[in-house]
Amino acid sequence: MFLYFSKLLPLFFYPLGLASVCLIVALVTLWKRPRIAAGAIALSLILLLFSSNAWVAKSLVRSLEWQNLPPTQMPNAQAIVVLGGATKSALPPRPGVDLSESGDRVIYAAQLYRQKKAPIIILSGGRIDWRGTGSPESADMASILTSIGVPSQAIIQESDSLNTYQNAVNVKKILKTRGIGKVLLVTSAMHMPRSLKIFQRQGIDVIAAPTDFLVSQAEIEELGSSPKAAILNLLPDTGNLNQFTSALKEYIGSFVYRLRGWL
Repeated sequence: MFLYFSKLLPLFFYPLGLASVCLIVALVTLWKRPRIAAGAIALSLILLLFSSNAWVAKSLVRSLEWQNLPPTQMPNAQAIVVLGGATKSALPPRPGVDLSESGDRVIYAAQLYRQKKAPIIILSGGRIDWRGTGSPESADMASILTSIGVPSQAIIQESDSLNTYQNAVNVKKILKTRGIGKVLLVTSAMHMPRSLKIFQRQGIDVIAAPTDFLVSQAEIEELGSSPKAAILNLLPDTGNLNQFTSALKEYIGSFVYRLRGWL
């Protein structure tokens, strides 16, 4: 129950969900309480304009992504751990497993393996599917890896985890069983601060190997590179809104995990 509650409740704290609630309030109170309706409409507009401009969105994303910048030379470890959230199952009309926006995790893990940074790859992730369809994320990631040449005997699948805390707990069991110490943790840069703390809390010797950076140094410099750029980057954009929401999700997730003692 907590799992579904934790996935659904925050939707009302994200800009789009909160703005929708405000607009519903405005619709209900429009005739009898016009001042309340006007305030709700103004609040929803402010929320959307604030969260969908590049200045705010990219700054919030950067505050997470740049906490664990990758070293110039990634050290060796005993295993590469890849967290789920990077694939879409092979459901019609897809011809096979697709990589999602976070699919860089899978590609980067393959690159690290080919660079001989570790001899095995541990894929951690089940799948929350409200309709009961779709393969576990670990199986989908394994399908992609084997298709690009990673041998199946170098892959270990962990298919029971439905959140980052479970990733860490279940991976720890695998590491203990196989006598594995140091691991490279591969996940999206924005997700890395929370993931790293959770794995460290489990006593795992983990090295951050972030990928899927959404904000680059050049993009930050471009924001105010000229008066025209500064103004244009204030305009609302759905991509910025999505980035802001993703970053906010991580901060809310960290807050909830800290309350539960997982961080």
